[in-house]
Amino acid sequence: MLLVVHAALTWALAGLILTIQLVHYPLFARVGETGYGAYQQEHVRRITWLVAPLMLAELATGTALLLRPPPLVSAASTALGLALIVLIWLSTAFFQSPAHRQLAAGFDPSGHARLVKTNWARTLLWLGRSLLVGWWLLLGLS
Repeated sequence: MLLVVHAALTWALAGLILTIQLVHYPLFARVGETGYGAYQQEHVRRITWLVAPLMLAELATGTALLLRPPPLVSAASTALGLALIVLIWLSTAFFQSPAHRQLAAGFDPSGHARLVKTNWARTLLWLGRSLLVGWWLLLGLS
């Protein structure tokens, strides 16, 4: 059951990051400079209420899976899964959050480009995690 919950969290976050990366972040450039700072602050406030609980739950369930790997899933594989989560958190802390803080002062094309570019790391990490947890579920079904 833990694995199913973890997979659901990871897939929800992968879908969310794809939506943000391919739809939401590119549209930041179309908001316009007037009121952009307030728009950015509101984006951060609203998205945090959605993404933070999911990320915390993914971290918690990923840690639990490391401590008790499901049958047929190696401890090394669950360690890899948790390492990917840590990389996502580090990317968020060191790249995306500072970019959002910079953009809260007003739209800056170079800051926006940096946000979009660096967010590809999180997007690819979550897609990789989606494949990994999918593999774990397949192992569990076999």
